[in-house]
Amino acid sequence: MKKDNNHVCPVWMAHTFDNPLRNLIHKPKKMFKEYVREGMTVMDIGCGFGCFSIGLAKMVGKKGKVYSVDMQKGMLDRLMKRARKAGVADIIETHQCESHKIGLDARLDFALAFWMIHETPDALDLLKQIHSLLKPDGVLFLADPKMHVSLSFFNETISAAEKIGFKVIERPKIAMSWAVVLSRK
Repeated sequence: MKKDNNHVCPVWMAHTFDNPLRNLIHKPKKMFKEYVREGMTVMDIGCGFGCFSIGLAKMVGKKGKVYSVDMQKGMLDRLMKRARKAGVADIIETHQCESHKIGLDARLDFALAFWMIHETPDALDLLKQIHSLLKPDGVLFLADPKMHVSLSFFNETISAAEKIGFKVIERPKIAMSWAVVLSRK
């Protein structure tokens, strides 16, 4: 599951899909309500401008924590500007990762990888890193865009996740996306 051509969405392009209108299509509270509760520790990897990080912060509340992880400082800066405006900046901690390493030292109840795993140079390694951060019975919500990722690639990703210790618990219907919810065995 390694890729020869590593493509990362540039900061300027994120304006096209990671904007306030996205909440009309991808509603964090609706999508994650079965998996995220107040007081949880969660990670939004490939967080971009924070559409999901801000929604997750509202869900975990003051007793919870959201780690917003991205490779690009520009994404994280924009996220925190939005988080301050939304009143959740104290719940969110940003972390700039490397292309091959999350580099986070946390124990997570929930991890989100939304429309980003196809951009990683080694999806299997990323899945292993996420698996190691999750608490027992922790959950990974994984989605990739249908217009950019083939179903066969997405199914390969799910198979790889199962081989390293994830179990499929749901295949939710998410607009414009292939999606799966995995639990750590």
